[in-house]
Amino acid sequence: MTMKWIVLALAVLMYALIVIFPNRKSYSSLGAALIMIILGVVSPKAALGELINWNVLMIFVGSLVIAELFIYSRVPAVIADSLVRCSPNVGIAIVAILIMTGIISAFVENVATVLVMAPIALALCTKLKLDPTYFMVGLAVMANLQGTATLVGDPPSMIFADQANYGFNDFFFFQGKPSIFFAVQVGMLAGALFFYGFFAKQGGQKIELEREQILTLVPTVLLILMIGGLATASFVYGGISLASGLLVIMLGMVGLLWYWIIRKEGAGKAWSLIKELDWDTVLFLIGIFVVVGAVAAVGLLDDFAGLLSRIVGNNVFLGFFLILAVSTLISGFVDNVPYIIVMLPVAAKLTVDLSLKPELYMFALLIGSCMGGNLTPFGAAANVVSVGILRKQGIGINFRQWLKISLPFTVLTITASAIFIWLVWRN
Repeated sequence: MTMKWIVLALAVLMYALIVIFPNRKSYSSLGAALIMIILGVVSPKAALGELINWNVLMIFVGSLVIAELFIYSRVPAVIADSLVRCSPNVGIAIVAILIMTGIISAFVENVATVLVMAPIALALCTKLKLDPTYFMVGLAVMANLQGTATLVGDPPSMIFADQANYGFNDFFFFQGKPSIFFAVQVGMLAGALFFYGFFAKQGGQKIELEREQILTLVPTVLLILMIGGLATASFVYGGISLASGLLVIMLGMVGLLWYWIIRKEGAGKAWSLIKELDWDTVLFLIGIFVVVGAVAAVGLLDDFAGLLSRIVGNNVFLGFFLILAVSTLISGFVDNVPYIIVMLPVAAKLTVDLSLKPELYMFALLIGSCMGGNLTPFGAAANVVSVGILRKQGIGINFRQWLKISLPFTVLTITASAIFIWLVWRN
């Protein structure tokens, strides 16, 4: 019992430090993990061989490299340029760019997606003399929304896939039913309608922007190979397999070699690309895997699941609503990665106790914890980046201004996705 309280105190302290020092979150998780190992809650062998999911980490790092090269290729910018030129008015053009941002973000890391789409949004606003504030907020929230849709969209999706033994294909259909991808698309449609209503008043003139040029199609081919390879590995092996991790990391390495040698960008630029990847999140995940393994080892997850079970009783909807609402609120202020790692086994156990399909509560947890990050300017990394880009343009955005878009958008998208999940997965 004493060790259980020590582990709980360490986990709470880690969460507090992550909230207070979000830019040093890897220090907090790795420090807590090291203490857990020193205390003997988990052994070094168990930490390295069982708790840390190296396949998830390989997929994450490899997909980051491919995403950076995809942005370098200018293909996303050219597609966005074509969408703007084909749009009959400003409102539709803005919504088209926001939808495209979401689609890219389903396969490319959210921050990278915002970085590649931001110059397009800013150029459009400059040409039309529009305030870019709410356009930039839209880029961030749409990127976060669709990051939930596929296995490679965001770290929480990868963690969910590992916990639920989902492969790439299972995000689309599972046990003959439409899966989380389609729940997110229902939310996306609600979000697109919201943005069209918000931006429709911007005028009806036709827009012409300076045409972009594609530098190369090689990264696009790598991205397609990654998606196709993950789909094949999912079909053959199921879940996140070693084959999936090796495939993505090898494609990333091929891309780096192409960038350095064939594209002749040089070792310096290749090394800069590697250094600028999100290594802080990689280290953060390593620490979190160990900490949550320690929390599970002393029985805290079972205790928490038991507490929730007593609160919910036999009321299935109450459990669904509580998981959705609490996840949304917490993720608006706290990093969703440690939260979802802790809560996934709890949600799964609760569904077993109520004789439900695990997807009902696990999907609710996933959309709440991912989409809930849209609520605040600091709820997700993409939000922070958007605020930073605006600041560089000399434009400040306060909490109230952010909420003007984020609150109705989050409520609408989560409600739409939740209704879909309830209707499809309740029985």
